[in-house]
Formats: sequence, C-alpha cells, structure tokens
Amino acid sequence: MMEATDREDLLVDADQVVVPPNGGMNELLDVTHEDNLQGQMGEFLDPQAEYNEEEEERKYYRRKRLGVIKNVLAASVAAMIVYSVYMGLLQMQLILHYDMTYREVKYSNLGLEDIDRKMLMGINVTPIVGLLYTPVLIRFLGTKWMMFLASGIYALFVSTNYWERYYTLVPSAVAIGATIVPFWASLGNYITRMAQQYYEYVNYKQEHVQEQTRLPKGACHSYIIIFQSVFYIIFNLSFVFAEFPMVFILNRDLQEKDDILDNVHKCGAEIHGLIPGFNTTVLTKLPQSMQLIYVESVLMAFAFLAMIIFLALCGPAYRPTEEIDLRSIGWGNIFQLPFKHLRDYRLRLLCPFFIYSGFEAMFAITGFSLSYGVCVLGLKKLWLLVSVYGLFSSIFSSLPLLLLRLPRWVCLAGGAVVHFVLLIVLFAFSPKPKEDWYLYPLLVIAALWGLGSALNRTGVNILLGMLYAEEKERLDFVYSIYHWWQAIAIFIVYLCSNLPMRAKLSILLATLLLACYCYWVMERRLALKVQYRLPRIPRPRHKVKGYRYLEEDNSDESDSEKSEDDEVDEEDGGLVQEEQGVQEEEEEEVWGAESPGARRRGAVGHPRRPQGADQMEREKEEKEGG
Repeated sequence: MMEATDREDLLVDADQVVVPPNGGMNELLDVTHEDNLQGQMGEFLDPQAEYNEEEEERKYYRRKRLGVIKNVLAASVAAMIVYSVYMGLLQMQLILHYDMTYREVKYSNLGLEDIDRKMLMGINVTPIVGLLYTPVLIRFLGTKWMMFLASGIYALFVSTNYWERYYTLVPSAVAIGATIVPFWASLGNYITRMAQQYYEYVNYKQEHVQEQTRLPKGACHSYIIIFQSVFYIIFNLSFVFAEFPMVFILNRDLQEKDDILDNVHKCGAEIHGLIPGFNTTVLTKLPQSMQLIYVESVLMAFAFLAMIIFLALCGPAYRPTEEIDLRSIGWGNIFQLPFKHLRDYRLRLLCPFFIYSGFEAMFAITGFSLSYGVCVLGLKKLWLLVSVYGLFSSIFSSLPLLLLRLPRWVCLAGGAVVHFVLLIVLFAFSPKPKEDWYLYPLLVIAALWGLGSALNRTGVNILLGMLYAEEKERLDFVYSIYHWWQAIAIFIVYLCSNLPMRAKLSILLATLLLACYCYWVMERRLALKVQYRLPRIPRPRHKVKGYRYLEEDNSDESDSEKSEDDEVDEEDGGLVQEEQGVQEEEEEEVWGAESPGARRRGAVGHPRRPQGADQMEREKEEKEGG
C-alpha cells in the first residue's frame, strides 16, 4: 500500500505544470531589448562601410576651389560694374555741363563749370594722401569690407547727381578721390590672396599647407597669372559698358562735327591743351529732365548691384585669426610699414613703371581720345574710340596667360615695345579736323594702345604678385604703394593738361624708357641674387580676452579631465612665459631693481628673488658636499 501511494504522488507531481514567475519572463525580455539596443548603437557608432574619408575630403576641397573661382569672378564683375557706372556717369555729366546752353537754361546762377573744375580737382588731387591711410583702412575693415565700402562711396557719387549742387557734387568727388587708392589696393590684394588660397586647396595634403607655414617660392605663380588675367579680361569691359549712356541717350542730341569743330584748325601733335577752339555749344537740344533721372536711376541700381555682389558673393580674403593677426601688430607699425617697404630695391625700381601705368591710362582716355579722336571726328565718335580701346584691352588681357610658359619679363617688355612704337607715330601724326577717312587709322591706334595697356597693367599686377607671393602679410602694403604712385601720375596728368601735345608725348616716352631701364636693373639684380631689404613685421600682440583665441579650449572640461597633450601644452606655455620673463628682466639694470615694471611683474605672478637667496643656496651646496 505504501509503495502504491508513493507511485500515485509521483504521477500527480509529474502531471502538474510548473509555471515560472513573472520576474523571470521580464528578465528574458530585458536581455533581448538590451541586445537590440546595443546592436543599433553599434551600427550607428561604427564607421559606415560606404563612408570614404578621402573621398569626402576631396569633395570638400573641390567645393573650396569652386568657391575661390566664384570669389574671383564676383570681384571682377563687381569692379567692372562700379567703374562702368562711374565713368559713364562722369562722361555724361562733363559733356552736359560743358554745354553753355545747358548751364544757362538749367543752372544759370549755379556756376556748373566752376563746380566741375573743383570736382575734377577733388578726384585727382585727393588720392595723393592715400598712402597715409590705405593700409590702416584695409586692416581695420578687412579686404572684403574695404571693397564693399568703396563701392558704396561710388554709389554715393551717383546719388548726388539727382541734386546737382556744390555741396553735393564736390564732397562726393573728394570722397571718390579718397577711395581710389584703398579700392584698388584691396582689389589687387584680394585677387592675389585668392590665388594663394586656390593653391592651398589644391595641395591640401602638403605638410606646409596643413601647418599653415610660408608657401614654397614660386608655388602659386601660375594661379596668380591666371586670376589676374581673368580679372582684367572682365574689368576692361567697363570701358565698353561706360559708353552705353553716351550711345543710347546723348548721341542723338549732339551736334555734327562741322558745327562743333568750326573753329578748330589743327589736331594731334601740333595742338596745345586738349582741343583749342572747340565750340562751347555741343547739344542740338537739351535732354529731358525725366530722361536723365531714368538714366541715373538705372546707374544707381547697377551701383547697388555691385555692392550686393561684393557683400554676398565675395568671400573673405583671410581667415578670422589671420585678420586679427594683421591688425594686432599695432596701428603705428601699420602706418609706417608702407614707407619702410620702399627700402626694398624691387619696389623702388618698379616705381617708374607704376607711374607710367597711370600716365598711359589717362592719356588713352583724355589725351588720345580728345586731342586726336574728338578733335578730328567730333563728339559722336568718342564712344567708338573708347569702346574699341576697352574691347581690345579686354581681349589682349588674355595674352599674359603665355607667362605660364614664357619668362615674366615678356609681358612688360611687349607692352613697352607696342607703346614705344605708338608714341613715335603720335609724335608725327597731326590729322586735320573734320576728315572722315582718319577714322580707321585712329581705331587701329586705339586697338594697339589697348594691347599695350593690357600687357602693362596685367603684367605689373602679375609681377607684384609673383615677387611677394610668399609674403601674404605684405600684400596690402605693396599694392598700396603701387596704386599710390599711379595716383601721383594721374595728378601730374591733371596738372599738365594744358601743355603742348609733344611735351606730353615726351614725358610719356621718357617715363617709359626709364621704367624699362629700371626694370632691367631689377631683373639683373635678382638674377645675381642681390639680397633685397624687407622691413621686419612685428609679431602680433594679442589681448588675453580675445574670444577667437579661446576656440581650441573646451569650457566644459574640468581639470581632472584634461588630456596629457593639454598638460604638455600648458608646460610649454609656462616655459615660454618664463623665458619671456627672463628676457624682460635682463633688460633692467639690476636683478632686483625696484622699477615699476619689476614690481608689477611681481604682483602678477613673477615673484622677485628674496634678499640673501644666493648665499643660502651656496651654504646648502657646501653642506651637501661636506
């Protein structure tokens, strides 16, 4: 019976199903959920199989290179628009104000002729002092913002023509004169900096690029040649677009050449001044006021467009920290350094070429176009001569691209030869007024002068970029000197406007020959490796509170979380500070001198040695030795 009872108990126990507690099931579910989360996090954090770091880096720097090209094109187009508006408006304004009927009917008691003289004086005289403030302005505002501000001043000049008064035209003309040198210096600096940046983005794997050290000599010369050529190809079209107001508005109201040139008896090399005997009435009828307002409104719109292009499409020329470094050398040093750079024999020997580039540009617009062109063909053909000059200057600005294969002297030498031949021809060329068949020879001379101007201007900018390509902290000084000498040349042309034409041609020819000789001397000295003298640029003096210099620090990191690299950096920084402290203390006469500087250093963490410290150290050494 006992065995049967035990057997039945075992069968009952076997039939009962043991249900596991709820806690066990939850543990199984939690384990599965954690595994899924860990798998998802692993997939998220692990490097993607499709991600290629080198490919992404290559795409990033390709976008950077496209951005540099966009910057060059935007700056070129904006500068072309600015000068198209400026020259077109100035030309239309001077022609209208020259007409005696226009002055008497619209502004009888205003004295527009006197206002025009003072306005031209403000434009041509004010740039003489440009070297005093140009580097300070560029470094204070930055290269991009200097171009933007200068384009705004040109737009201001356009706006003053809505209300032509002495107190609007003359101050705006003075502002234009004060802006010319900073505008062009910042443009030259900007294009050269874009060439340097493009080289860095192409060779981003090079060690000197990653460490942001000085570029190897000649590394970015090819990009400087290309970018400067592109800039002048686009910019020289401004001479063409500047004639649009003349062609579409004024030309139909101008008198024929027989009326305008009635009292003109000789032209070209035989005349004194610009056009002696030129008629003071050049308009057949006065243009409507609303029509002039429409033209000025269109020009104003384009001036604002140029400002927007500079602001929105042009990127910065320097990194933020580089701009701070450029400003941190001290404003007194920034003011002095352009003058100190004239110690460099390369710049001194290029000064005649700087002056000649100003001479030849002004001669093309005033001397040749008026004394040879308008004097023979009348005002109705002025737009054609200037347009041909600008168009061929733009086309021939592509010739400096040959410097990618030829020596750099070829460009300047070619332009000098072309202008030398043309100056000799102009010495003997004295066309008669009102002769239509002179049109084609004059157009040929204008085209050839455009060829020489393109080679000269583009060549000088390329040469400066090549000479100082590795000195990016000196570019603004160098281009300020260049355009300052150009401004002096423009002022000389303004003063000598009433000289005989052969005297003007003689000055041009003498300056050209002197420029060629000085350039030959410079290239010879460089070939002989004669050491040139560059002024030392002081090291930046940063303020401790500059937030941009704290970008590398992690403000959320505690002292216990600092890495070993940070500790090493701190130790290096402490050593540098100790060396600086020792250097400053050596400049004092006595180690423990009670000077204000020494007391101040003792108060801020440079404690002075206590009296008797040397004696105590010697006694300690004697005890140890004993």
